[in-house]
Amino acid sequence: MHTNSPLKLIVQIPCLNEEKTLPLTIADIPRQIPGIGVVEILVIDDGSTDRTGEVARQCGVEHIVKLTNNKGLAQAFSRGIDECLRLGADIIVNTDADNQYCGKDIPLLIGPILAGKADMVIGIRDINGHPEFSWLKKMLQKIGSLIVRKLSGTKIQDTTSGFRAYNAHAAAQLNVMTHYSYTLETLIQSGKLGIAIEQVAIRTNPKTRESRLFKDMWQYIKQSVMTIMRVYMIYQPLNVFLTLGLLVFTSGFLIGCRFLYYYLVGAGGGKIQSLILAAVLVMLGVQILVLGIVANLIAANRFILEKILVKIRELEFKK
Repeated sequence: MHTNSPLKLIVQIPCLNEEKTLPLTIADIPRQIPGIGVVEILVIDDGSTDRTGEVARQCGVEHIVKLTNNKGLAQAFSRGIDECLRLGADIIVNTDADNQYCGKDIPLLIGPILAGKADMVIGIRDINGHPEFSWLKKMLQKIGSLIVRKLSGTKIQDTTSGFRAYNAHAAAQLNVMTHYSYTLETLIQSGKLGIAIEQVAIRTNPKTRESRLFKDMWQYIKQSVMTIMRVYMIYQPLNVFLTLGLLVFTSGFLIGCRFLYYYLVGAGGGKIQSLILAAVLVMLGVQILVLGIVANLIAANRFILEKILVKIRELEFKK
């Protein structure tokens, strides 16, 4: 990022009933950062029923967005991004309200953006050395991150980290559709859009409370798998339908070959069910392939619409 004018950094914090932990998070955020002219904080109060908004004002937060009801972390994040762009942010940092991430590492996090090497930076935790992660959670984190890396075409080691920085152009391209969590969705989306992504090692603070994002590990796995599948299908529909269609078509073809073998040796009389099944699978496979082509055309149209949306956003939020 090259500019002669002072850069404005806004740290956004999605919150839900965080009156106890929010002061720790805010106090950890540096207000003077080399290369940044202005540092401000935005709190997105996601329908809290405690004193979160009042505490935020007492802590000197410049901007507070109060959502009328609890809309979920993903939607609170998305609303925060729009508000940061409206406020003229050049760089946006997202962090969690439970003070999980070390706010003093923000200068490190935005370093690649200031150097013009990245549009988006993700702070990666030391998963192996994290004292509060069980062996199961460490294993699932590694497996999940590996899958997301393959699908997104990125090299990010900690794909669920919420400690992230974006320049204004990258932030304007984000479109969050889920109500669960934005981390996996926006990473796959950014990878497919060709956004320049870097990662930096960051520190974490001792846990202040249990996670509220999911009730148990299996719910987390279910929601993550559904998010990954949905986002990948949106951005790579042809790959999904082509793979599925070929599997179904090949199954039908092989069953048909089996029937043909028995028919040629004179034992096909009792195999008529195989012929019917083969015909159904072959036709279904062809239909899935056609759906893939149609879905790919829709995805191309979506790509054009997203480019138009980015231009509208940048014009709307232009200083």
